[in-house]
Amino acid sequence: MNVQPFHLAIPVFDVPLARAFYRDVFGLEEGRSAEAWVDFNFFGHQLVIHHHPKMPYQQAAGTNSVDGHDVPVPHFGVVLTWEQWEALATRLKAANTEFIIEPYIRFKGQVGEQATMFFLDPCGNALEFKAFKDMSQLFAK
Repeated sequence: MNVQPFHLAIPVFDVPLARAFYRDVFGLEEGRSAEAWVDFNFFGHQLVIHHHPKMPYQQAAGTNSVDGHDVPVPHFGVVLTWEQWEALATRLKAANTEFIIEPYIRFKGQVGEQATMFFLDPCGNALEFKAFKDMSQLFAK
C-alpha cells in the first residue's frame, strides 16, 4: 500500500505542555515551529499543534459505542504495524498514560480484528492508535 502523508493541524490551549507530550511521551521528531505552533513527524505524517482557546470537545467529548466501548468523537491517530503498536502501548504505559480505552484486541476472531487504544493528549484531543496483523483487513467488511 503506497500512502501519501497526511497533514493534520489540531488546536492546543497550552503549546509548551502539548509540545512536551508529543516530543517526550511519543518521542516524535520536531520540525518547524513558532511561538504559536509546532510541526511534528507523526509516524511519517505531518501533525501540527496550533495554539487556540479550549474547544468544547476538548472538555467533554461525545462518544459512540463500538465493540462495547465508548469511543470518543472526534479522534485521530495512525494505523501502525503490530510491532510499532505494541512498542507504543508499552511506552505509554511506562509514562503512566491514562487510557480512555486500554490497549486491547477489538473484533477478536472477526473480520477487521485489530489492536486499538484510546487516550487524550494534555489538551483533551482524543487519539486512537490501531494495528492489524493482516493489513488487508483495514477496510474489510
